[in-house]
Amino acid sequence: MERPAAPSLPDAVRGHWAERWAPSRLKPYLRLARIERPIGWWLLLLPCWWSAALAALHAGRPWPDPLHCVLFLIGAVAMRGAGCTYNDIVDRDLDTKVERTRQRPLPSGQVTLRGALAFLALQGLVGLIALLQFNGFAIATGFASLGVVALYPFMKRFFWMPQIVLGLAFAWGALMGWAAAFGSLSVAPVLLYLGSIAWVVGYDTIYALQDIEDDEVVGIKSSARFFGEQVKQGVGICYALTVIFITLALVQASAGAISFAGLALFALHLGWQVARIDRGDGAGALRLFRSNRDAGLILFAAITLDCLI
Repeated sequence: MERPAAPSLPDAVRGHWAERWAPSRLKPYLRLARIERPIGWWLLLLPCWWSAALAALHAGRPWPDPLHCVLFLIGAVAMRGAGCTYNDIVDRDLDTKVERTRQRPLPSGQVTLRGALAFLALQGLVGLIALLQFNGFAIATGFASLGVVALYPFMKRFFWMPQIVLGLAFAWGALMGWAAAFGSLSVAPVLLYLGSIAWVVGYDTIYALQDIEDDEVVGIKSSARFFGEQVKQGVGICYALTVIFITLALVQASAGAISFAGLALFALHLGWQVARIDRGDGAGALRLFRSNRDAGLILFAAITLDCLI
């Protein structure tokens, strides 16, 4: 049976409704899904919205399909939670050895393995229901991501850049918005996908700075450890590739000046992050990581405004 819930984790949003108002028995499961840390589903959602907006722009529509955007929101929350639950099931033994993760629901005993598996299935069902509302090509595209998602938790044990595999999974939405709109893919969403992968590798390298000392002790590999003292340069290269590929995607989609102005603001935000990176400041790394939601919303708003005008 589940043990009493432990306090929320250090990187949870303070005063989040899941901690303040949710029933005590549900809190460990909400923590398992990282509900009190909404930045994860935001970062999964944003490439979906970028892609939906890019598709609308290319098709000459006044805005991204609202229903698609809502379905992507539901799917992002559900599948990010399912991904975190799956990751914690795989990593439950490793998590006991890392200071920041040993209080997670599974390693701390707040949730049993059986309970976590049932919760994983429930979240997957919600994500499946959302996915089945799209056309057949988009459904198939969504299912194709599952292999990468299943692979990711194991990569940190032997691959020095597991963030690349995370990027392949987390950036998948860059394909989905276009697939949902057209029932096919083209060069523009593929370029957007490549840019989104580079973005994920960059911001997750910043996130990994919080765990760099524990990861060295336990032997977990990460891009933060791989870049070492050159982490600023490493993230800078990732972000430069992000801007280059998204620029090419906008060109392919016949974007206007407003989209490129938004991309310029997005690029400035990424540059600001690189300038502020401090390898020894875990709290600062978390703040920079979270700021990517705002960067992503700037780009989405610009492409959407370009559609309207």
